Amino acid sequence: MAASSESQVEGGDGARGEVAAKTWRDTLGRIKRDTTARWGLYVIGVVLVVGLYAFVDTYLSTLTFGALDSYTMAEAIPFFEHPEHLPAPGESQPNQPPFFHVDGSVEYPLGTDPEGRDYFTRLVYGSQVSVSVGIAATLLGTVGGTIVGAVSGYYGGRVDDILMRSVETLYAIPGLILIIVFTEFASGGERNIQFAIIGVSLTTIPIFARIIRSRVLSVREMDYIEAARAAGVTDRYIIAKHIIPNSFAPVLVYATLEIGVVILIVAGLSFLGYGAQPPTPDWGRMLAQSHRYMHSNIWLSIWPGLAIVFTIMGFNLFGDGLQDALDPRIDD
Repeated sequence: MAASSESQVEGGDGARGEVAAKTWRDTLGRIKRDTTARWGLYVIGVVLVVGLYAFVDTYLSTLTFGALDSYTMAEAIPFFEHPEHLPAPGESQPNQPPFFHVDGSVEYPLGTDPEGRDYFTRLVYGSQVSVSVGIAATLLGTVGGTIVGAVSGYYGGRVDDILMRSVETLYAIPGLILIIVFTEFASGGERNIQFAIIGVSLTTIPIFARIIRSRVLSVREMDYIEAARAAGVTDRYIIAKHIIPNSFAPVLVYATLEIGVVILIVAGLSFLGYGAQPPTPDWGRMLAQSHRYMHSNIWLSIWPGLAIVFTIMGFNLFGDGLQDALDPRIDD
């Protein structure tokens, strides 16, 4: 009976689907015309391309064993495992200044760190950790919060009370403390990053749940929802096909803005020693290692700081433009 009811609703879904597709096409058109959103996309694109280059370069470096004539076997083995942690072939001096300095060199455009490692290379590889963790943690929190908020808002009553009170207990714990507790379960290395993702996502689930719940409370009273119920359509189908798609716009905007916040949190964790562990490059870890050289080699702090600001600015600009595109009534 439920299956036949759902099939009867398919016709209405098709018509509404065409309207929804046109709405999203209009939204994409407004994004293309919005200068703020375009600049945000440009910045995000640059950061993602840099991170992708670092990933591909790591893989390709393992295929060029014969080309490493300047390395001995003992040097080649760690180069395969962590090519970003060794100086490039040739001589490099610790704390070498950037290329525009009188003592700088174009071979090391951003200079070298206290161990003589190329700072530009480490900055590029550091984007992998910061951006991937930011996106992964936000995505996980968005999915969890959307499910909790949609179910809570749709059913209401006792279900709403139990779910929302359970989720809101996370507010009683300071977010940074909760994340640090989770990373303490890790044994170092990649597990630190994985547990950091889980910890950060838990702090965002209540936020996304409350955002989508407030929207669901109004969407569930729409005529087409009542028609679907009258036709005998299952609650799971209604939530998945009607409730979430028509309530997701504010969540999408907030998720875009939240990525920048999460990147800043991840950098703070690494600065405190709870994020990526050495020798993995990470912007927060690079800031932590460079603060001792603030007076003598200030560029060691400037470059990772600018990378963090540049990335967060890109997501914030795109999120602001996306909000304007999804709600054209908002004044510029």
